[in-house]
Amino acid sequence: MAGQGLSDEDVRSFREALAAGRKPKVVFTASAGQVAGQVGQVVELTDPAVSDEFVVVRFGRDELPFSPADVAVAPKGAGRRVAEPKPAPEPESPAAAAEPEFVLDRPRVPAPRREEPAVPQQQVDKPAPRRVAKAARPKGPAGLTVTLAYADGEWTVAAQQGSKALAKPYVVKPAEALRMVALVDVAGVREAVEQILAAERAEAEQQAEKLRAELAEIEARLAELREAG
Repeated sequence: MAGQGLSDEDVRSFREALAAGRKPKVVFTASAGQVAGQVGQVVELTDPAVSDEFVVVRFGRDELPFSPADVAVAPKGAGRRVAEPKPAPEPESPAAAAEPEFVLDRPRVPAPRREEPAVPQQQVDKPAPRRVAKAARPKGPAGLTVTLAYADGEWTVAAQQGSKALAKPYVVKPAEALRMVALVDVAGVREAVEQILAAERAEAEQQAEKLRAELAEIEARLAELREAG
């Protein structure tokens, strides 16, 4: 019965065997389809990052790629044909007793013809149907992430592709942040940004009013000093 596929340790062992010039034997599992239970030889291990079917197996005259789940380590002695025992010859029937050579009232009956034992026909294995190799899917570019963040009264933008940082967080103006959010057009996001901007505007107005009051106080004090002079 076919195994449950190759483990990572089996794959490492196969790579070492191929590097030493050996071709390990494998048996096809049920996931390989019609060739399940048949035996082949691993002739190459390609890059698993390019395709899941990186185990190249020679089966008959073909060399086809399979996944580790399609094959398992072949047990010892797999692939050897055991000679079928030849059937023992049937014992010959004893010769019929000789009858008198001259019998007038009884015709002579010829001895029954002995049939030769049937010779077993050698079974010819039909070649397994060729399996069409799947085209390896090319890897696309890594995903791109652009982040607009607000913290401590500042808006920042950062960009990252995969694990590589393309742009570290840098400060943008509130108006630019609002324009970026308008491009997204997601319900709730624009309202959240407008609330943040409104809160910042109110805080800025309070600070301006406070500064104007302080400035008016300073100007009044300056006017008094001029009059005193």
